[in-house]
Amino acid sequence: MRNLILILGDQLSLDNPALAGIDALQDRVLMIEAPGEATRVWNHRARIAIFLSAMRHFAGQLRGRGITVDYRDLDDRRGGDSLRGRLLATLKTERPQRLRVCEAGEYSAAADIAAACAEADVPLAVLPDSHFLCSRAEFAEWAKGRKELRMEFFYREMRRRHGALMRNGKPEGGRWNFDAENRAGFPKTGPGELPTPPSFPPDAITREVLALVERRFAEHPGALQHFAWPVTRDDALHALADFIRHRLPRFGQHQDAMWSDMPFGWHSLLSAALNLKLLDPREVIAAAEAAWREGAAPLESVEGFIRQILGWREFIRGVYWLDMPGLLEANHYRHERPLPRFYWTAETDMNCMRETIGQTLRYGYAHHIQRLMVTGNFALLAGINPRAVHEWYLAVYVDAVEWAELPNTTGMALFANGGRFTSKPYIASGAYISRMSNYCTGCRYDPKQKTGPRACPFTTLYWNFIDRHEAELAANPRTVLMARNVARLDAGARAAIREAAGNILDTIATA
Repeated sequence: MRNLILILGDQLSLDNPALAGIDALQDRVLMIEAPGEATRVWNHRARIAIFLSAMRHFAGQLRGRGITVDYRDLDDRRGGDSLRGRLLATLKTERPQRLRVCEAGEYSAAADIAAACAEADVPLAVLPDSHFLCSRAEFAEWAKGRKELRMEFFYREMRRRHGALMRNGKPEGGRWNFDAENRAGFPKTGPGELPTPPSFPPDAITREVLALVERRFAEHPGALQHFAWPVTRDDALHALADFIRHRLPRFGQHQDAMWSDMPFGWHSLLSAALNLKLLDPREVIAAAEAAWREGAAPLESVEGFIRQILGWREFIRGVYWLDMPGLLEANHYRHERPLPRFYWTAETDMNCMRETIGQTLRYGYAHHIQRLMVTGNFALLAGINPRAVHEWYLAVYVDAVEWAELPNTTGMALFANGGRFTSKPYIASGAYISRMSNYCTGCRYDPKQKTGPRACPFTTLYWNFIDRHEAELAANPRTVLMARNVARLDAGARAAIREAAGNILDTIATA
């Protein structure tokens, strides 16, 4: 064998650079289902299923092109449960002249692959990941010498470099960013009629996977009866076309809004397909821009969506590789409380948390504001250990891959890296959740109350957080008003907040 070509579970594209120039007579593809990847964090069953189903479909696609695929499924015990062990066992048995692989998306996977090749004495060829629009080297060059990393400046450079929504060197509409137009909540009557996103009923391969996951990972969290995610390239293209036609036009205005029994709204639901590489970001961006140029979607929606793909997604990957492995241990506030049990069960009196976590357990999905300003906001205010929060986010979402999830959790949601790429901690009281949702309606807690039996835990913990970090917040122009507001409270009011916060934290610790 000349080349053994390793295809990882989030590299399911025929454009994978490791496949370039493959010779069916001399080369072979290796794909590995590693049980350890499903148990390293307590994975949602839908997350396990989407990876396994997409991998098995892609292996079939390769075989249909005459490529030999050595597929190591879960039940193949050679080498144990880990990716490293299974790869090492295969290398020792097959003795290829070389292992070829596109650069891994996860730091530990890259280290495991290198270690297995070194132990087996097999040369390793790692190829840059051409899926992304900014290479790791290009991002490192952009970041060099900058005291602060800010996505907005990176995004503008990417717009110029790739000509996205540009005209004569200037942004379409005369502005780089329409974020101010994309923050509206719903009226009291709610979102109105919602578009139904496409569903992909499980085929024979997926049904087999779902049965396997039900049997083998029965104790893991999450439901499978709602599983209808795209697991093939054709499914993903259909999902893209459906979003562009039916949801992109209204995506922007209400992209931050939340509502009971509204798991999807106008969101794209494309992140899982993108992160598995069933879709290329270039085609996603081009489809969105074409919709605007054809008059099918407003500029605010299209710009907001493209910013997520061309700006934030590329930026966050660059930060991940720039800051690993230290990012895993970042803990600016030295928070050490364990993750409350209700993150796994949704059994809590806080309706916003019950709604968001319940939705997550049903579908393996929540949109960015639910993640940032509900579950993430609470974890920050409650002083939960960042590593525990990271492992929860990595476990429960079908689109979770570490390069995307870890910087968003550690840096954006928890400010655990001390503002490496965010200018302030994203904290908010219950008033924000009340403004952006109907979650507070009928909840036993009142978002306006800081203390007392009906005080909202978000509100109490928000004021407690400001009280504890007053000096740091006062030194930051973006949070100085928070510090001034807490400074206006008298000693008695501040003591009452501290006591109420302590009671809340004691309660969630024993729930």
